[in-house]
Amino acid sequence: MKTKIKSLFLAVIALVAFSGNGQEKTPAFKGVVKQDVRESTADWTPFVRKKAPEGAPNILFILYDDTGLAAWSPYGGRINMPTMDKLAADGLTYTQWHTVALCSPTRSCINTGRNHNLNGMGSITEGANGFPGYSCQLPPQAATMAQILNDNGWSTFWLGKDHNVPETDLSAGANKSQWPLQQGYDRFYGFIGGETNQFYPDLTEDNHAIEQPYGPEKGYHLSKDLADQAIKMISDQKSANPSKPWFMWFCPGANHAPHQAPADYIAKYKGKFDDGYDAYRKWVLPRMIEKGILPKDTKLTNFNPMPADQAAPGDFVRPWDKLTPDEKKLFSRLCEVYAAFSEYTDVQIGRIIDHLKATGQYENTIIMYASDNGASGEGSPSGSVNENKFFNGYPDDLVENMKLIDELGGPNTYEHYPTGWAAALSTPFKMFKRYSNYAGGTECPLTITWPKGIKARGEVRNQYHHAVDIVPTILEIVGVEMPKVYKGVEQYPLSGVSMKYTFDATPDTPTQKHIQYYTMLGTRAIWQDGWKAVAVHAPLTDKGKFDQDKWELYHVDVDRSESVDLAKKNPDKLEALKKVYDEEAKKNNAYPLDDRTATQILTVERPKEEAEKDSYTYYPHTSSVPEAVAVNVRGKSYKIIANVEIKDANASGVIFAHGSRFGGHSLFIKDHKLYYVYNFLGITEQQLVSSEPVKVGKFTVGMEFIKEKAGEHNESIGTAKLYVNEKEVASGSMKAQVGKFTLVGDGLCVGYDSGDPVSKLYSSPGEFEGGEIAFVTVSTGKEKYSDLEMEAARALKKE
Repeated sequence: MKTKIKSLFLAVIALVAFSGNGQEKTPAFKGVVKQDVRESTADWTPFVRKKAPEGAPNILFILYDDTGLAAWSPYGGRINMPTMDKLAADGLTYTQWHTVALCSPTRSCINTGRNHNLNGMGSITEGANGFPGYSCQLPPQAATMAQILNDNGWSTFWLGKDHNVPETDLSAGANKSQWPLQQGYDRFYGFIGGETNQFYPDLTEDNHAIEQPYGPEKGYHLSKDLADQAIKMISDQKSANPSKPWFMWFCPGANHAPHQAPADYIAKYKGKFDDGYDAYRKWVLPRMIEKGILPKDTKLTNFNPMPADQAAPGDFVRPWDKLTPDEKKLFSRLCEVYAAFSEYTDVQIGRIIDHLKATGQYENTIIMYASDNGASGEGSPSGSVNENKFFNGYPDDLVENMKLIDELGGPNTYEHYPTGWAAALSTPFKMFKRYSNYAGGTECPLTITWPKGIKARGEVRNQYHHAVDIVPTILEIVGVEMPKVYKGVEQYPLSGVSMKYTFDATPDTPTQKHIQYYTMLGTRAIWQDGWKAVAVHAPLTDKGKFDQDKWELYHVDVDRSESVDLAKKNPDKLEALKKVYDEEAKKNNAYPLDDRTATQILTVERPKEEAEKDSYTYYPHTSSVPEAVAVNVRGKSYKIIANVEIKDANASGVIFAHGSRFGGHSLFIKDHKLYYVYNFLGITEQQLVSSEPVKVGKFTVGMEFIKEKAGEHNESIGTAKLYVNEKEVASGSMKAQVGKFTLVGDGLCVGYDSGDPVSKLYSSPGEFEGGEIAFVTVSTGKEKYSDLEMEAARALKKE
């Protein structure tokens, strides 16, 4: 017995000695363990968790999407940001803070303090590839700031957008090692993906999918919901653990497409952008100079600076004076909605700030307010009322778009403004999001407010910094170090430097940062001590031949807009910087460069937990299945078969649905009839309706689409048929999408339709009532519909 007790004692010592999360080992157990607890001595020391230092600050990092330097009022822009204005007046406004030019990679830098390629995040998660810098899987050598803060006594919360989970890991049964709760966050509420409908979001709470609490008819908007949840999380924590500080990463869907906002906020901007994007640039530049954001001699750059042999047609800016009156009206309205979306979200953030003030937390909360990349040029030269058309290679039609002009920003549109506004809102720089070589893609707003820790009020800071500098800044402020070994894994050193010195600096105190490389989608640049070398290359063009790229040289300390190329005057400097780029690229896993088209990158073969097959079976009342792992019917013939028992003559509701009103298909019962609707890109609802009523009993119901050819824009054209048992009850011609129904959200459902309904003939969730659904099978194989129907019918008889 003594031997067993001794073994137990040694095991406890071993467990506590090696269970430390970081570099520090947990203190050894110094109590006494005997057979009887009455003869034993407890020692709590190894089991007491580390506490944050007394008086440690809270941290609130607010991160918008797709916003250039010239958009917001604190920087001289036309978009009113009342909350950010107040925070800027109560703190510091940074004029040279940079990002990685794309959302997932920038967010990984803020999350870990390492360069995006070291994080494996060389692209958005949908563009993952099998290289160390592009796997889109955060490696164990890059512990997150949340993990370190959590280990040191902070509560950690993440709200809103998480675009750092591999696309194949989005489903309910997928590996969740890359999800927020496994990355050091106590709570998560938001969407796991690049974008979502603001009125019908794809919501996740902690580790599971949920439906939104109420609909837009009752005033729902995601920005409001996120603010409600943020206040609740803070209140819950302070009610139970009032002495404990917290870290919150608040990432609204704004200003990423779809641009959607309440009508009263859209109305506030009516006519505010009628002068056009050319005029906006000339209007905003003097205001930015007056505010101290830019030097007085800063020059405007050209709208279309890329040479003809490199320019991407989809990124072209159409001259405003060449547009038709209807185009000007539409383009202006699209920017009004964008502005309203931004301001409305800022007002919701203001509610969080008001809560902090009302509860006495504001003074000792570090509040950082930023965006993750420049304005988005993904709306094409003419904009769109349904961004999904762009991803399906299907052109917008001005006549059709003008019909929706009064609905822009509401639930019936999924819009994106044209490239002209992306360039204008990134004034005075060249290009926009995705272009890491120019400041239009990387130079973004950042304000820092901390009343207790920053004496300056309403001042600017011109020091050059980057997203990788956020983690070192916060860790220095709170007195915590990033461990050299975390959970047994030697860590990558932090890529950034702390910005804390700027709190007590003057506006033009020299920066303590000395080098930063940039790489994204084939674009690249290197900044070192005020000089920048730029490779002239456009993203997503599939031009390759990187060794033939022309390089430009800018002295950005004196030429902020990168308007004067000094390559010919200073060739030695340029060559030296090109060598530094190569060194940094190799050190940070930035090779290979990849400028292939979006279609080529998105269709890279990636490992999946489930092997692809011809037939998939789904069951009712499960969480929606994300499109990334659902059956793929795009560009194919396919069949949908469901076993259904109708118990009530008035049975109705959705049997199967996938997608939304902006693209999707649905099988449902309404008014005693079986319906199949294919909503083609929100343009038209193609309907098949059974010729006979559906009666009480057990049935196999379904449909079949037979692809016959490809249309002008590669859409699938063919014939659709509707069945009840083996009988054909309706048929007609149909066209189907070749691209995704949605980038994220509105997944495949059985027994209901999550989020935004596919058809106007029912409202979400459109739950099936008056009967039971056994299963739904979707097949893209070569089997005849009749063979699949017979197999399903046999299963029905066994029940």
